[in-house]
Parts: sequence; C-alpha cells; structure tokens
Amino acid sequence: MASRSDRHPRLSIVSHVRQLPLGVRRIVIVMALVVVCALVLSVRLIDVQAVQGASLARNAADFRTSKLVLHSKRGDILDSTGAVLATSVERYNVAVNQIKIQQYVHYQTDSDGKRVQDASGRDIVEGTGAAEAAKLLAPILKMDQAQLGGLLLGGEQKSTFVYVKKDVAPATWKAISSLNIPGIEPEQFVRRQYPNGAVAGNILGFVGQTADSLGVANGQAGIEKTFDSVLSGKDGLQTQQTADNGTVIPNTTTLRTPAVDGRAVKLTINRDLQNEAQQAIDEAVTKFGAEWGSLVAIEIGTGRVLALADSGTPDPSHVGSISADKWGSHAVQAPVEPGSIGKLALFAAALDTGVVNPTSVFRVPDHLTTADGEPIRDAENHNKETLTTTGILAKSYNTGTVMIGSKLSKEVRYQYLKKFGLGEPTGIELPAESGGILHNWQKWERRENYTTMFGQGYTANVLQIAQMAAIIGNHGVAVPVHIVDAVEDDSGTMVPQVTAEPTQVLNSTVADELVAMMSGVTHKGATAAAAHIPGYNVAGKTGTAQLPDANGNLTKANGSFVGILPAEDPQIAVAVDIYHAPQPSFGGVVAAPAFARFGAFAAQQLRIPLSTSAARTYPWSP
Repeated sequence: MASRSDRHPRLSIVSHVRQLPLGVRRIVIVMALVVVCALVLSVRLIDVQAVQGASLARNAADFRTSKLVLHSKRGDILDSTGAVLATSVERYNVAVNQIKIQQYVHYQTDSDGKRVQDASGRDIVEGTGAAEAAKLLAPILKMDQAQLGGLLLGGEQKSTFVYVKKDVAPATWKAISSLNIPGIEPEQFVRRQYPNGAVAGNILGFVGQTADSLGVANGQAGIEKTFDSVLSGKDGLQTQQTADNGTVIPNTTTLRTPAVDGRAVKLTINRDLQNEAQQAIDEAVTKFGAEWGSLVAIEIGTGRVLALADSGTPDPSHVGSISADKWGSHAVQAPVEPGSIGKLALFAAALDTGVVNPTSVFRVPDHLTTADGEPIRDAENHNKETLTTTGILAKSYNTGTVMIGSKLSKEVRYQYLKKFGLGEPTGIELPAESGGILHNWQKWERRENYTTMFGQGYTANVLQIAQMAAIIGNHGVAVPVHIVDAVEDDSGTMVPQVTAEPTQVLNSTVADELVAMMSGVTHKGATAAAAHIPGYNVAGKTGTAQLPDANGNLTKANGSFVGILPAEDPQIAVAVDIYHAPQPSFGGVVAAPAFARFGAFAAQQLRIPLSTSAARTYPWSP
C-alpha cells in the first residue's frame, strides 16, 4: 500500500523544504520565484517576438512616422492674351507646440552661424523658452511681443497644437523656419487668388476654401465649377520617421508621392474689354436706376465671347462677405423679353422667304386692328406714313411689323426663332444657363400670335440676343458661342476646344441686306442715334419691353440694344440690356449709350480700322 507521501508528492516536497534550515529555505524560495519569473518572461518574450512582433513593429513605426500632405496647386484661369485671371499660391498657417517650445535655447552666433563661447568655453545663451521665441518671432509676424509670448507659453494645460497666425506668405515662413525654434510648426496650404479683383468675377466664380480649409478646393460657381475636374489637382504625401522633437531620424526611409497640379483653362474673354464692359454697364445701371444690367460682346465669325459683363459683379477674393444670390451671370441665367430686338428674327424670315424685300412699301398707321380683332398700337402716336421695310425697322413700328409678319405662317416664324437659337441654351461653358421660354407655335394664343412678331410673348437671355446679331453679321452663318478657348493637357500644352460645326441660318445675301437695313437704326431720327460711334458705321436694333410691378402696373421697363460693328465689315456683335428701370426706359436711351462707350473702346483695343465710307443702307420711304 502506498504511503501518504507517495500519494501526494507535492506535499512531500513542501515538507522537505520546511525541514531545511531557515537560511537555506529562503534561498530555495527565492530561486523558485526566479524560475517562475523566468518562465513567465520567456512566455511573454515568445508572444512579443513570435506572435505580436510584426504588429508591434508596425505600431512603433507608425508612432514615429510623420505624414506630410503635399498640397497640389489648382490650375490657372487665363484670359485670351494669357493674362492671369485666377491662380493658386502657396501659403502657411503657423502653429505652436506649447510643450516643445519650452526646450528652445537661443545661442549667440557669429556671422557664420557658429555659436559664440565665453572665456570658459561655454556657449553664450541669449534667452530660452517661449519668451525668447516671442522676441524673435514678433517682428516677423508683425504681432505684439507680449501677446505672442502668452500665446506661445500657454496656460497650465499645455497644448501640442495652437494656431499662432494664419495665411502667411512663403517668405514669412522661410524667415521663421530659419530660426529653428522647436515647437513652431507650419501648416502648408494653397490659396486661390484673383489678381484683377472683380474683373470677370461673374465668369470665374469662386472656390470653397478658407485658411481653415486646407488642400484641394472645389469650384462653387462659374468656370471654377464647370471646369473643376480640369483645374483641380491631386494632393501628394510624404512619410518619414521623426524623433520626439520633430527631427528626421537618420538612415530611415522617406517615402514621397508628389502632388499633381491642376491644369490651366484659357478663356476667350479679353481682360481689358471685360473691365471696360463692367464699367459701362455699372454706369448705366446707376444712372437710370435699374435693377441690373448686362453686356455681351461676341467676335463675329468665331463665336468667341470677348466680354460678358454683369452689373455689380462680385470680387471672388472676398467670397465670404458676398451673399449667394450675387453669384452667377444675369447675361446667361436671366431670360428677358427682347422687345423690338426680336423684330430682327421676323424681318429675317420675311426677307429669307421672299415675302418682302428691303424696299417693299407699306402704308403704316399708328394703330390697327387685325383680322381676328386684336388691337395693335405703336409706342407713340403718328400720322399714317408710307414706309419701306427698312423704314419700318428703323422706326420700329409695331403696326408695320405686324403687317409684314401677317404674310408668314405662325410655323414659319417659329422655325426662324428656333434657327436663331431662341428657346434653348447656347451651350456656353458656364453653369445654370437658361434657354429662355419659347412656346411651340401650336400653343400660341390669339394675342401671342402677334406679340411674338415684335419680341414679346417669349424670353431670351442677353447672350442669345448677342448671338442673333452675330449670326446676321456673319452672313447668316451660326457659329456656336463659347467662352473657353483652350485647356491644358497633361504635357502642359494648351489644346484648343472643339466646337460644333457652323450652320447656315439665312441666305448670305439676305443677312447682308438685313445688316444694311440695321445701319439706318443708328442714324439721326431713328431709335438708336445714341449708339453712334465716331469714325465707324454701326448697324443695330433697339428693344423696349414694359414690365409690371408687384401690383401689376407697368411702371418699369427693360431697355436693350444690339449692335454690329463696323456695319460694312462686321467684327463684333454687342448686346446691352438694362433691366427693370423706371418707365419709359427706351432701349435707345438707356442701353445704346453703354454700347457706344464700350464699342469705341473695343474698336481701339481690337484695332478695327475706321470706316472709310458711309454704310450701305436703303431708303425709309419710296
């Protein structure tokens, strides 16, 4: 039978230990504890090295790894001459680590940057900590030294990141960086700049970025929005191993993925023409107390928009202080009734179909009643006059226009309005373009059948009105309008934008006849004598549309003018609209002078030769 000790060997060992002398017993216990600890440590070592080794190594590397975003630059927006309208510049926010900056020691140095020592061979210290850093940084940052010192020092609870100053220039940061103050850290970003202020602000738009919004910004309006994917760059990344004080650890790997900058967009507009257009339209709106105004200039034959100006254009540099409703372009987004400018489409249709010619004769009263009972009146009373087709256009008589228009079917007149691009967007590269409203001829009511003859009952934006004149001036050929000339490709080459093929809207002879008829509109005694430009023959057409106020009373009007310069060799078409000015606000009074001012400047800027002879025209009466 087994003894008790055989059955319980652990108890036997314990009893043997208890029988040992006290000193030996203590040594045995200590050794046992050492063995147990060694076993525990061995197990832990195996776990750390074999099981968790890779994970812990990655965590350690991540702890030491510093990641620096390399911000890309947004592409430039240029005018037609290459002048910069929008660009991106490198900027910095300066921050402080209030813990690290306490380590700062400012040593006295000589002209070579070497530390100066005293007689005992010790480096001479100028000062230490936040106070000394503030003394050196204050003049560079243009801040009060005491206030800066308090910011750098912080309170009892020190922070590892506090902004000192935002949005400083690279040269300023370079001066700060040369001081090598621990804890003074940069936050680099790219800021969008518009060096010409408000010039073309309605075209350029803006980006959603502040000094707190770092990195690539997104376009929010204008070209910045429609070409955001082209202008936007792609940020890069640099990773490196750093010590606690921020210095790079030698012999470690630095990985760098470079940033890819955005590409440039070149516009068709000319900066100087745009500036003049903005001044001209602002002056007219202020003078006549209008709600807003727009001016559009198109290069005839190419469809290039040379200027597209709106009154009260915002400065994209101050986007934060500008309400959202100020962005965009009335010239593109706000359809208006063209008024008598719309007569151009009617006269074009009548000439093109052969129902009249420039010298066809009519007896024109100041009022008439149509066959279906609709009353038609002219803006002013006059005796019955014998006028040619040209004379009716020059005097802009509604009655004579209806007499001519009644020779055409509603469908034919509708088709010519469509040919001139009315009722649908032009496709210009700007956001939220309105195509205006042009109901199908089958939906025209009895009154609308006649009002559409003289530019009422449908709407068009100012760009569409300018496009109509450009087609007439281009011998009846429609060239798609555009405001972007070229886009930079990945190799840095500016690639011209491809537009749709031109289309023939009018017979070329008919278009030239219509230009000659329009030349009479700017002569003395016609509706747009104020559009005359000394030294140049001008062809044009006025428009006036009455507008109701909140109570439905016709107290306001929309005055407009469209002109072709010069009439004998059309180079530019310009449309001006002065919206919601007090009655009567005739287009020849409120809009024609703005055309004349801009046209004179544009002719000189574009070096358009002076007219050497009187423009071709036709008699107003037989």
